[in-house]
Amino acid sequence: MKLTAHPLTDLLAAFRSPEPMPGGGSAAALAGAVGASLLAMVAGLPRSRTSTPDEAARLADAGARCTAIAAQLAELVDRDSVAYGTVMAAFRMPKGTDDEKAARSATIQEATQSATEAPLHVMRACAEAIRQAGDVAAFGNSNAASDVQVALELLGAGLRGARHNVAINLESLKDAGYVARVTGETDRLGADAERDVLAARARF
Repeated sequence: MKLTAHPLTDLLAAFRSPEPMPGGGSAAALAGAVGASLLAMVAGLPRSRTSTPDEAARLADAGARCTAIAAQLAELVDRDSVAYGTVMAAFRMPKGTDDEKAARSATIQEATQSATEAPLHVMRACAEAIRQAGDVAAFGNSNAASDVQVALELLGAGLRGARHNVAINLESLKDAGYVARVTGETDRLGADAERDVLAARARF
């Protein structure tokens, strides 16, 4: 059963269990999913502040995009745990001979790079939801301004948490080109998100 299919109390129990999965990567994705869902909720509330058909369309589009992003992030809750499990399995490979050591090392590198993609996708999704928050803040029901603020906090936490997971994986990767490319992207996503949060808050 998917993690997100469990009742909330069971999901929280899974996070606090002594097992390594689910861990911080899944938690970051979950935070982002809740944040995106809150934005979708606000976008769908009646008594919006839209005064033109164009503004109404922009608010509806932001809501639809956030709904899709929330679903994507919910999938990443599980994807991150599965990816980390693959890394752990690679570390358990035999290393008694030189050939086994070489195979184990190569598999660890491959699994770690693959595991880096899940939190990178979380960062991208959270950043996109934060971009949509501007129109939700500007045109959504003003009584739900605090919901948008909470959404921004959750999405920011999801993005920053995922960035920590990306960074720790990159430390053990030997592919310098991949490391440089991903580091550059995470720097850009982080900077863009900070700018977009400020822009959204200025539109209340």
